[in-house]
Amino acid sequence: MSGPRIDVDSLVAIDVHTHAEVSQEGTTSLNEELHEASSAYFKVEGDRKPTLPEIAAYFRERSMACVVFPVDTESTTGQPAVPNEEVAQAAAEHPDVLIPFASIDPAKGRLGARQARRLVEEFGVKGFKFHPNLQEFYPNDRGAYVLYETLAELGTVALFHTGQTGIGAGAPGGGGIRLKYSNPLHVDDVAADFPELDIILAHPSFPWQDEALSIATHKPRVHIDLSGWSPRYFPPQLVQYANTLLQDKVLFGSDYPVISPDRWLKSFDKLDIKPEVRPKILKDNAARLLGLTTDPK
Repeated sequence: MSGPRIDVDSLVAIDVHTHAEVSQEGTTSLNEELHEASSAYFKVEGDRKPTLPEIAAYFRERSMACVVFPVDTESTTGQPAVPNEEVAQAAAEHPDVLIPFASIDPAKGRLGARQARRLVEEFGVKGFKFHPNLQEFYPNDRGAYVLYETLAELGTVALFHTGQTGIGAGAPGGGGIRLKYSNPLHVDDVAADFPELDIILAHPSFPWQDEALSIATHKPRVHIDLSGWSPRYFPPQLVQYANTLLQDKVLFGSDYPVISPDRWLKSFDKLDIKPEVRPKILKDNAARLLGLTTDPK
């Protein structure tokens, strides 16, 4: 049974980057080698495999809401993702804290576009997560454009992993994962060709941080989330732009469960961010982007 809708005023923060990694049947979306490598890379403490109801309880306890999504890499890894419908159903059961995003491999073409439409129109999905490294595609590959066309038409958000990934880090050959796909400049083409599409560049985009800042400054509907890194490691130019030109376009994200909001926020508290900018990053920018509030900038 659905509970109350998200009460933005009561929230401490909105985390725009959390992963659904375990299905109702207990299957996981990463094989054991990649799972262990990423856990070691991020120095994960505690449970790495929370269920969707456990994710909801975790964020509710902290007076936070979160965007939650699977990652569809079945065509490249052979591992089935947590079903998009399962994520959306969990959000319907916990609508006070969970905001559903989906993931569709761009290799699915028109079939993927039809699936996206159904997920938005029938399940209330608000956005879509892409992971170019794991899905092995360049975001500006024209084969993906049929999917972007549908997302733009439906008014959803496209969230792209950018920069180095912790998935496969330290495994032989990086687990076979190639970093070339996640240069944010490939997303610049998408932002130019779909100017009505809201885009999030996920993570500090090492080693392409300046490229990400340039794109977000140049393209009005491109945002940056700060997930996947402890704030103490943020490049100085990222902090500078978050405090100034991009203060309305930078978003809090943790990368839970590999980085907990508690760990991220403890480090963020020590970051040199202007007092008037902090609430924008932690909650206000995401609330506006996700349509949870109509408050002006």
